[in-house]
Amino acid sequence: MNVLVIGRGGREHSIIMKLAQSEEISSLYVAPGNPGMGDFVTYIPIEEMEIAKLVDFAKQQQIDLTIVGPEAPLMTGIVNEFQAAGLRIFAPRKEAALIEGSKSFAKEVMKKYQIPTAEYETFTDPSTAKKYVEAKGVPIVIKADGLAAGKGVVIAETIDVAFQVIDDMLVSNSFREAGAQIVIEEFLEGSEFSLMAFVNGENVFPLIPAKDHKRVYDDDLGPNTGGMGAYAPVFEIPKEIITISTREILEKTATALVKEGRSFTGILYAGLMLTDQGPKVIEFNARFGDPETQVVLPLLKNDLLQVVLDVLDGKNPNLVWEKKTCLGVVLASEGYPSNYIKGTKIPSFKKSSETFIAYAGIEKTDAGFVSNGGRVLLVGAKGTSLAEAGRYVYSILPHNHRLEGLFYRTDIGKIGSVR
Repeated sequence: MNVLVIGRGGREHSIIMKLAQSEEISSLYVAPGNPGMGDFVTYIPIEEMEIAKLVDFAKQQQIDLTIVGPEAPLMTGIVNEFQAAGLRIFAPRKEAALIEGSKSFAKEVMKKYQIPTAEYETFTDPSTAKKYVEAKGVPIVIKADGLAAGKGVVIAETIDVAFQVIDDMLVSNSFREAGAQIVIEEFLEGSEFSLMAFVNGENVFPLIPAKDHKRVYDDDLGPNTGGMGAYAPVFEIPKEIITISTREILEKTATALVKEGRSFTGILYAGLMLTDQGPKVIEFNARFGDPETQVVLPLLKNDLLQVVLDVLDGKNPNLVWEKKTCLGVVLASEGYPSNYIKGTKIPSFKKSSETFIAYAGIEKTDAGFVSNGGRVLLVGAKGTSLAEAGRYVYSILPHNHRLEGLFYRTDIGKIGSVR
């Protein structure tokens, strides 16, 4: 088969590494990709949002299956356009992808179908939003309604910070259209984890859970990011909680979207918090999570291509998992998640047989790979335990925990991520 992956980040690199193991793929393409993805993939210089060009390429090259990594083209309707051209694609249509594209829409669906989540209200007027915060107290969570590259969520510990965030989003327009409407919700305490599933309509096939460390600094300090590292599975989450989360959250959400005329096909991602009242939804994504994908897919024994084809055909893919742990640490550019440095030379890592690298924000120059994004790469490893996987990863990173122009957290997998 001829297969096309759309995207350029670490998530897409992980998807490509897994697809490359399939004997059923004759040609594997990525658009646009990044230069760290290897020689076994053909790079296509078409941007993720150049949907008409991507459709034309897929038709010309007789692409049998396209897999979409990032969220932005989903919200623009790339799946609708591919399907209108008679092309097979694995991802949700624009109407279903709204579960990620609008936090207020996701909250409305959860409220209507009794899917457990934090209490909330939606605002466009800053003064009304501030009165709500005063009434509810802090800490409190403020979210830009639309897509904000993983950075549109602020946990306000004081009233002053909450008011400043409200002004930044609704008055100063710091997140542009994404922050023209905000969602303010109660602060949930507990153990946070991510649960993704292959979905086709009401058919839901969960992956193993992962834990993402979103705060930028050690000990879960600093602002939220797109993710500074992750591990899977999450042994501290009981199996019965995963069963409940699948039944009461993932399956109920898939059924709700069918009932709303927005049937979902693709990867449904639920960011969850295990509270004293049970698991509750923090957020939904309409695609593979990043960096969770980088630590989940390496543990999948199945041929990923066959899994996707089975899901599209309405079959049970019968997912099988390695009895190991996978851990990944993100190297980010100095200054991330705010204004970060670009052009840092990427060092060579002495990889072992247990470790791998998923590249993300890089470009190739005469001097080699240099950074051109916030999150630059992820160093990952599989081990017989979480501690062993962590030792493998950190053993190939500098002992001073810093590189020129790059930084990383030193405690991925060592502490529970408490929101």
